[in-house]
Amino acid sequence: MRKIKVGTRRSALAKTQTLQVVDALIAANPGLEVDVVEVVTKGDRILDRALAEVGGKGLFVSEIEELLQKNEIDFAVHSMKDVPAELADGLTVGVIPKREDARDLLISEKGYRIDTLPKGARIGTSSLRRSAMLLKARPDLHVEALRGNIDTRLRKLASLDAIVLAAAGLSRMGWWKGETVTAGDKSYTAVPLATDVFVPAVGQGALALECRENDEEVLRVLGALHDPLTAAAANAERAFLGAVGGSCQVPVAAHAVASIDSEGEIQLVVKGFIGLPDGSLTVRDESTGMAAAELGEDLAKRMLANGGEEILSQLTGSQAGWK
Repeated sequence: MRKIKVGTRRSALAKTQTLQVVDALIAANPGLEVDVVEVVTKGDRILDRALAEVGGKGLFVSEIEELLQKNEIDFAVHSMKDVPAELADGLTVGVIPKREDARDLLISEKGYRIDTLPKGARIGTSSLRRSAMLLKARPDLHVEALRGNIDTRLRKLASLDAIVLAAAGLSRMGWWKGETVTAGDKSYTAVPLATDVFVPAVGQGALALECRENDEEVLRVLGALHDPLTAAAANAERAFLGAVGGSCQVPVAAHAVASIDSEGEIQLVVKGFIGLPDGSLTVRDESTGMAAAELGEDLAKRMLANGGEEILSQLTGSQAGWK
């Protein structure tokens, strides 16, 4: 294969991480040419409403998946957290590169931490997951909807006390270094939030290279970037999400850490979270083991039985379909 087409969202972050993937692919496959096809997705066009109101995470990938199904592109680069638990027909996340920092960052102009935010502080986030965890930790906070690309969100700090963004995107853009986020000529304080309290979104910090499941040549080319530890962690998290049935309409989170034991086997620790958006009712648990999919599914089932199903029934008005 000498030439290949990749699809990406048009945002600065999406293009940056896609070009980083392209550079790595060319380094691993000398002589390879990669054309970048930019796509404006529905999720990028609708910025005046929360994702939960307009259809959820699939809004960022569905148009790109259509191009894959039509053979108009050969693969796509997604942020893993934007990829629904179920992919479009005939497609697969064939390769998962090494993960970036999965944590969330509390960003402010005054150096706030969660415990030092003033009473009634206004916090910006578009995520129900983050809202639930913020309000669980600090019920006095006022959480406000925050959409747009990351530089747009940072500019909105002028009217907010703090915002919460994923560390990975800021790191890939080269904007987060140490305790500071710098965009243009403006700098802010960034405080990482511990993953055992602020459990990251499923797949946060990881990329998904999606292609047609029967395209062996593309899978071979992409395979040079595959990271088994990140893949195992992401698979456990996505299995959890699939078993819960979670989406942007439900504050669900899972974070797995993978390591190699003394016998060369991959071991996983998976933490899960299910909650109401106002943080008034939450369930947390964790599991350890080796089989990624089983580990995620079993953790989800245990958490559903221990209060998660009650939370979902309050959000949906019915327990039907939650298993």
